[in-house]
Amino acid sequence: MRRLRNALLRLVAGAAVGALAGLAVAQAAPVATAADTTGSAVTVAGRGEFKDMKFTVDQTTHLTSQAITVSWRGGTATTFAGSQFNTDFVQIMQCWGDDDGTVPSNPGPPRTQCEYGASPTTDRGGWPGNSYDDTRQVFYSADPTNYGQDNRYGAANPNAPGEVPFKSVNGTTITTGTQNNAFFNRNTTNEVDFARTGADGSGREYFEVQTANEAPHLGCGAPVKQNGVTKPRSCWLVIVPQGHLDLDGKPYADHSQVNAGSPVSSTNWKNRVAIPLHFNTVGTSCALGAKERPTWGSELAADAMTSWQAALCPSGTVYGYTELAEPVVRSQLTDDGSSGLAFTTRALGSDEGTTAPSDATTYAPVALSGAVIGFTIERRPKAGAPDSVRRLAGTKVDSIDLTPRLVAKLLTESYRNSPWGAVIGDKAAAGYGWAKSNPAGLASDPEFIALNPEFEHLSVSETPATDTDLLTSAGHSDSARALWQWVLSDKDARQFLAGVPDEWGMRVDPYYSTNTDLNPTGVPFDPSHSDDYPRNARWCTVPPGSDAPQDKQQCMTDFHPYVQDMHAAALATRRADTLWKSTWDALANPPTYKSPGPQTVGSRFVITVTDAASAVRYGLQTARLRNAAGKFTAPTPASLTAAAAGASGSALAEISPAKATAKGAYPLAQLVYGAARPAKLDAAARKDYAALLKYAAGNGQISGADPGRLPAGYAPLPQQLRTRALHAADALVHYTGPSSPDGGPGGGSNGGSGGSGGSGGTSGGGLSGGTGDGGAGGTGGGGAGGTGASPTPSGAPSYGGGKALQTTALGTTPADPANALRYAVPVGAALGAAAAVGAPFAGGSRLRLPLRVPLPGGRTVTVVPALTLPERLRRLLPPGRD
Repeated sequence: MRRLRNALLRLVAGAAVGALAGLAVAQAAPVATAADTTGSAVTVAGRGEFKDMKFTVDQTTHLTSQAITVSWRGGTATTFAGSQFNTDFVQIMQCWGDDDGTVPSNPGPPRTQCEYGASPTTDRGGWPGNSYDDTRQVFYSADPTNYGQDNRYGAANPNAPGEVPFKSVNGTTITTGTQNNAFFNRNTTNEVDFARTGADGSGREYFEVQTANEAPHLGCGAPVKQNGVTKPRSCWLVIVPQGHLDLDGKPYADHSQVNAGSPVSSTNWKNRVAIPLHFNTVGTSCALGAKERPTWGSELAADAMTSWQAALCPSGTVYGYTELAEPVVRSQLTDDGSSGLAFTTRALGSDEGTTAPSDATTYAPVALSGAVIGFTIERRPKAGAPDSVRRLAGTKVDSIDLTPRLVAKLLTESYRNSPWGAVIGDKAAAGYGWAKSNPAGLASDPEFIALNPEFEHLSVSETPATDTDLLTSAGHSDSARALWQWVLSDKDARQFLAGVPDEWGMRVDPYYSTNTDLNPTGVPFDPSHSDDYPRNARWCTVPPGSDAPQDKQQCMTDFHPYVQDMHAAALATRRADTLWKSTWDALANPPTYKSPGPQTVGSRFVITVTDAASAVRYGLQTARLRNAAGKFTAPTPASLTAAAAGASGSALAEISPAKATAKGAYPLAQLVYGAARPAKLDAAARKDYAALLKYAAGNGQISGADPGRLPAGYAPLPQQLRTRALHAADALVHYTGPSSPDGGPGGGSNGGSGGSGGSGGTSGGGLSGGTGDGGAGGTGGGGAGGTGASPTPSGAPSYGGGKALQTTALGTTPADPANALRYAVPVGAALGAAAAVGAPFAGGSRLRLPLRVPLPGGRTVTVVPALTLPERLRRLLPPGRD
């Protein structure tokens, strides 16, 4: 009997150890990522004068509203006539329609169906175009080689001006006034009028692809039926290289004036390169009449939810998503738990002056992303700059380093030219003496140049439309809170806000001072409780050089306008449009200020606060930020994951910028949770939301461009967090606590088992799993009321009047994305069992219980507890054996 008992125990213990080892291997391995199923990069050669050029587009399928990269090589360096583009540059546009048959070797659309020609109609001073190369205007000539540009559109007389019409996908055709038409204008077009070819013959541009939502006149991605099959409408990317030959085919000799004509003229169109673009379907692909479950909350979940929605449609449930500020989300979910599933980065009751609801709240981690500082900056060398710098003229800066103090300067509008016109020459307006000795903008700040030395040789027009502040979104958000927390984690930044000048004498705008004695309002600014981007400065003026009436002043929110959200911030930065209103339009009715439009190519400088997914989507470069370990880190999947490893919290695991002490941790990383109050939801709603959470934790964590995958800008959740999300989903399905709309029985309870509530309930929070923080495997967590973990999980989730919703070992969970790791646990268990079976025959000492296995970090886990045999079996054992 003793041998039988020990053999059985060894069998069980071996299986358990094997399973645990398999689980450890699975959790330690990287999350599966989708193979690159797009394979959509395309390279096309030029022709004629441009036969040596090769044009590459990095993505041509699975497109949505985003940026793609267009690069080229084998060209000739761009030349200029004064400040205007003259020869050898590239123009890019988006078009719709079938092949026009003009270039059999390279099918493409008609030139009348391309979004192009929306350059400024007025205020063209300093603009790099000649009013033909950036418009649809052409000269007419029956013989295009006779110094004409076109053989079709325009007046009947030679050299009479004409205009290439634009035809919309709905058939409406614009024949005149195409430069500012009803379909697109300078502020909405995605055309690239001028893209520079460098000294080495190469170039690169980020092109904003527009769907039918942004450009209905193109209709790209809209469902269309062809041969009985409905598919999203495909479109075209058209590249028109401009060369250095005149229209008669001879080398252009007069370099004092611009040579190029419109790219949609017949003489230039014959050299066009067309590349098909294939889009994801615009709009919902869910069946009409399907039930809808609302979700709402954090903008950090927006791109992920947009992708997941399409994959979940076949389930018969439509998951709507509404972007809403996280503090508002928490308030609404606290007030009305029946409103559905909300996305948040913090627990209910974490906001000042609020209290968590008394019933249970379940939290499931669904996404790992974060806020970033994105930018579009082009190099414009100063006179006398080294050759190594001048060769890079017009190219984009790929990375900058920023400290908390530098970001504090931008957020507080403290650069000299931020209050536009307050300091002119050596004179300062009353109350603005503090700004006289401050740098004009970020690019001339000695602190910034010390970290980014190439800017010593670059020229930046430092106005409110460039580098004196950050383009930020209106309203409250957890991303804004995280940014302020990061700023305050730095001693130098705190001292600057308190009024202490930096080493070069720069001072904070006193309206943002945290020092009561310095702040003109008599009330200190308190960034520790800020979750927005306030405009505290009181400066108003008539913008210098605007010629506006003296009673038509502009204030700081006009110079530094808000955008709607971080997505809009990324798009505006991609377009190099800061939206500031500084141009007086005396002809408007009534006369008013207007935006001067996007910045001029070659000298663009826009910097913004956005989210990682939007930055990637629109091809923004992102700053490296200094973390708590003193290291500058970029927002990569690895740095986001490193930051998540240090998350902690009593209600859910929250990433604190001040605690991002790992060398590779990105300080503005954030974990997003799906939060729900199960007692306020009926069984059907809980089941539907659980399905969403299970998908988000499973296939939704596979990175890729296909609908349903995890978009770029997110890091796949670590396996431990995915497991917690699955437990939380199961807990939602099986919830039977009191106050449930479906009348489930009340349970009794002690709060949670094993402290798993960090992501699955209102307790716990640490990701490390150590004791005392409620992490997985921890022993100190328990429910929100401080109750310890129960010895064994109960058979069903329990409710304890405000305690955690139990999320441990309930039912089965869906398999992880298919890969070899899914076999780690069963194979480990099988090997362990085999080892256990062989152990009795191999001899060895008596098996000691309880059996514990050491884990990393000094922790242990009990895999087989001490066993007590029933009395009737104990009688069969020899004396002293139990």
